[in-house]
Amino acid sequence: CGGTKQSPINVDTAQAIFSPDLRPIQLSGYSLPANELLKLKNNGHTVVLELPNSLALTGGYAQQYRAAQLHLHWGSPSGPGSEHTINGRRFAAEIHVVHYNTKYDSITEAMVHPDGLAVLGAFLEVGHGENQYYHEILKHLYDIQEVGQEILVPGFNIAGLLPANLKFYFHYNGSLTTPPCYQTVKWTIFNQTMLLSHHQMSMLVSTLRSPEDELLQNNYRPVQNLHGRRVLASFQTTPPVKHIPG
Repeated sequence: CGGTKQSPINVDTAQAIFSPDLRPIQLSGYSLPANELLKLKNNGHTVVLELPNSLALTGGYAQQYRAAQLHLHWGSPSGPGSEHTINGRRFAAEIHVVHYNTKYDSITEAMVHPDGLAVLGAFLEVGHGENQYYHEILKHLYDIQEVGQEILVPGFNIAGLLPANLKFYFHYNGSLTTPPCYQTVKWTIFNQTMLLSHHQMSMLVSTLRSPEDELLQNNYRPVQNLHGRRVLASFQTTPPVKHIPG
């Protein structure tokens, strides 16, 4: 997993370059009926929800991408566990929704190509009240505590797991954050955080077990060197400088 375009990274908002070309992300087909069953699995590294390829990214990217799966990264009761950081700050947890370029037949084929993958990332924090969308995943964790266990869960509005405002985000070229770490991911990191209740966050960080039969915690990769990569922002991250006469 060496290489100069690895993920995650720390986003330094003062260094991010405002790009007016970055259009709002548009999702299509994300609201699934309850009779469409989705596989939820503990793969030993994280919890994965497999997504039907009827879910697609139709705006914000130059090419079309369809969804494959989503998963989460988290910390422990004693500390946060997002993969990306903003100005050195780590958030409680992070969701990644993985998509692959529709010009390829499968995610396996796509992931080795430079334009193969697009991942949407959002930060999770503790707020007031239950998050009804995350509840659709978290309420099933107890059934997949052991590595390799899986369960079918009813479809729901997957878009609810992401911010309501898809206009504000950071964008950069990076990699998968788990081996084989292919440097084929166009990352979108949303600026708006998602709020879960304290109880929901503790369910996330204290339910699943690892291959060593310990609690699966702190399943995030440390931030990687930028190696001169540019991080773009779809919005002005610093107030424009006012020039004072004289």
